[in-house]
Amino acid sequence: MNSESILIVGTGALGTLFAARLSAAGIPVSVLGTWQAGLAALHQKGACLEGFGCYPVQTLEETAAGDPTRYALVLVKSWQTGRAARQLSGYLAQDGLAVSLQNGLGNAEILAGVLGSSRAAQAVTTLGATLLAPGLVRLAGSGPIWMEASPGLGRLPEMLIQAGYEVKIISDVRSLVWGKLVVSSAINALTALLRIKNGELLETPAARALMGALASETASVAGMLGVDLPFQDPVKATEEVALRTAGNLSSMLQDVMRGSPTEVNAINGAVVHLAEAGKIKVPVNQIILSLVESLPVHGKI
Repeated sequence: MNSESILIVGTGALGTLFAARLSAAGIPVSVLGTWQAGLAALHQKGACLEGFGCYPVQTLEETAAGDPTRYALVLVKSWQTGRAARQLSGYLAQDGLAVSLQNGLGNAEILAGVLGSSRAAQAVTTLGATLLAPGLVRLAGSGPIWMEASPGLGRLPEMLIQAGYEVKIISDVRSLVWGKLVVSSAINALTALLRIKNGELLETPAARALMGALASETASVAGMLGVDLPFQDPVKATEEVALRTAGNLSSMLQDVMRGSPTEVNAINGAVVHLAEAGKIKVPVNQIILSLVESLPVHGKI
């Protein structure tokens, strides 16, 4: 690795997508992960984007020591963040920056707890991707990347723009984190339970009502905490995302289909926990959380 390379932490859908697009733009990419099938595919064929091709990446072993990297994008599942932070501690330069592009709450804080506050930052994106096979991904939703302003950003925004991403630097990312949480809490778990694509939530009155109730509850928790959401109507905003990503399989549905652990605790679980602390009720989020937690898990990726 060198100072002009980017380390991707995670071999799932978004990790593969970012690896492919950055490599296609001529930026050296390394990938760190624990999913052996994903690492093997990336090593053998590169990061493959459906309809475009495969692009070379360097794969790193979990316990291997390596040259320090200046920039890391963290794209693992929220329940893997602590492990990813410990992995990164052996790769991230002292002046490096690890940027969380994950779902849910608390990921950047976990990174900062291990790496130090100056070496961790938060970003938000509405990009969607579907993992078709190890190392092979389909783009399933577009949108900007909003990055928290940080002295450690250096050339990272420029490199992402070079790869075709729209990047926006903002001083306070909290509003956008909560805006994404409103949408994720309303779409992800519900599609995972019903085994349907995002847009299908709009096709039946019952599913649409449940989606709206989840969005409204999460927005009420944001209001309790004094967070100004990036939209006025949480139900309308969520429905617009479901429509815009109608053909997408949510990341949580993809997890359930693989029999893998989900991020429900960092999404709906976080809503329930904060609501309980503030003594307000979020019954739909609570029920959805319990239902997802009741699903069988057959293994970890």
